[in-house]
Amino acid sequence: MTEHAERRSAEVEQLIGVYHANGSWPGELAYLVGRLSGRTHCALCDITHGVLRRRRAFDACVATLPVAFDLVHLDERSDDVAAASEGRTPCVLARTSTGLVLLLDAHALVSCRGDPARLREAIDRTVAALGMRWLT
Repeated sequence: MTEHAERRSAEVEQLIGVYHANGSWPGELAYLVGRLSGRTHCALCDITHGVLRRRRAFDACVATLPVAFDLVHLDERSDDVAAASEGRTPCVLARTSTGLVLLLDAHALVSCRGDPARLREAIDRTVAALGMRWLT
C-alpha cells in the first residue's frame, strides 16, 4: 500500500497541538519576553490562551471533537512527536492508525487568527482533504 493510500485510510485517534515554546518557568518567561519584544510568536498560543489563562472558547471547541486534543510544549514532546514536529512548530499533528501526520503547520495556525472555531474548521477541512476519518 502506498503512503498516500495509507493516509487516506487512516483513522485519526488523537490530535496533538505543539506549542513553539518550552513549558518550564524559564521557558514560559522566555516566551513572554520574546513575545513582548516581537522576537517570538506562537499562533497556537494565540488560539488556546488569552492574556492570563486558557480560553474557555478553546476548551468548548475541542470538547466537540470526536477525539482528544492534547497540547504539549517543545520540552514535553514524546520522541515520536518531537520527530514529527521538529522544525515545524507550532503545529497540530494527528496520531493515526498509520502514524503521525502533520495536519496544520504554523502558517495554517496563523490563518486561524486566534479563533478556536477557525481552528476546528481547519482541522475538519484538512482531515477531509487527506481522506482520513475519525476513530469511532
